[in-house]
Amino acid sequence: MAKRDYYEILGVDRNVGDADLKKAYRRLAMKYHPDRNPGDTKTEEKFKEAKEAFEILNDGQKRSAYDQFGHAGVDTQAGGSGFSGNSGFGDIFDSVFGDIFGGGARGGNRAYRGGDLSYDLDLSLEDAVAGTEVKIRVPTLVECDTCDGTGSRSGRGPDSCRTCGGVGQVRMQQGFFSVQQACPKCRGSGKVIDDPCRSCGGAGKARGNKTILVKVPAGVDNGDRIRLTGEGEPGQSGGPPGDLYVNTVINPHPIFTREETNLHCDVPIDIVVGALGGELEVPTLEGRVVLKIPPETQSGKMFRLRGKGVRSVRGGGVGDLICRVFVETPVNLSKQQKELLTEFGESMSGRGDKHNPRASSWTDGVKKFFDDMKFS
Repeated sequence: MAKRDYYEILGVDRNVGDADLKKAYRRLAMKYHPDRNPGDTKTEEKFKEAKEAFEILNDGQKRSAYDQFGHAGVDTQAGGSGFSGNSGFGDIFDSVFGDIFGGGARGGNRAYRGGDLSYDLDLSLEDAVAGTEVKIRVPTLVECDTCDGTGSRSGRGPDSCRTCGGVGQVRMQQGFFSVQQACPKCRGSGKVIDDPCRSCGGAGKARGNKTILVKVPAGVDNGDRIRLTGEGEPGQSGGPPGDLYVNTVINPHPIFTREETNLHCDVPIDIVVGALGGELEVPTLEGRVVLKIPPETQSGKMFRLRGKGVRSVRGGGVGDLICRVFVETPVNLSKQQKELLTEFGESMSGRGDKHNPRASSWTDGVKKFFDDMKFS
């Protein structure tokens, strides 16, 4: 007898998506399941037929072979990829109905990865630029000292759960379905501790601190993250530990501020150097350098020192040091100094356009502003 088309059996078209395919099979499985129709061989055959169709179409490789060659492409007797007739209903049941009844994993003793940890590491600008090694103490779960990590007072560790036989799952009857759920005694681990340690309550771990050496690469910036694999919380049931993420926090520097690979600093100069020019030493992270100030330098003038900045941790060239000078007004003047400044000021009177061009243009602008207001 020729087999029916799998798409026809499930009542779907050939372009059906995974979600609609599963929905169609779920509807038929609930309708024709043998537990719901005891003794009815016809519905049992329809159930097996729907199950076979779904298992083929739900597998991408088998579905492709079926679409190309029909039943011959998935029939083991025809030399195709074959339909696995020995697979039990439970396997496919977990796939389709696990989201309803909480099924899914069919075995116990599942291993769980440990949680990730985060740590904020304060760094000076110098250490961030040059790189360094720092020992940090991270709060985390550590092995219980009382039971040496076994979780039991006797030190023998956990025993196999007698409720589930160490499987971690128990079969529960819900209506006409028989489903698997996590064992309520061992919570799916398959193991229990009959004499839990009083210090850790049977967990085998307790809150504590561990010391870790962090290698900070040169060029890290504020907010960069360093991932230390396996330095997070320990795993459960043999699972791998989590990771530790170290967040770099660069402390404010008394002289420099950083902007990507460039450094910035403010350099005060007196009015004599600003007017006549000169040389002065400015700091860099590599030492002192001489900055040449040309005559008639105004406050806010920027000077760029090439290659005196930072090389990023991500590579690339070294940035620059950008010095912004500002002319500082002298304070605490002596009587003689005041007289000299007064004489100097009188010598410049009437020559504002020549000696103070910005002030003169500003004054002219203010005068024009008030003149315009008179006629408005």
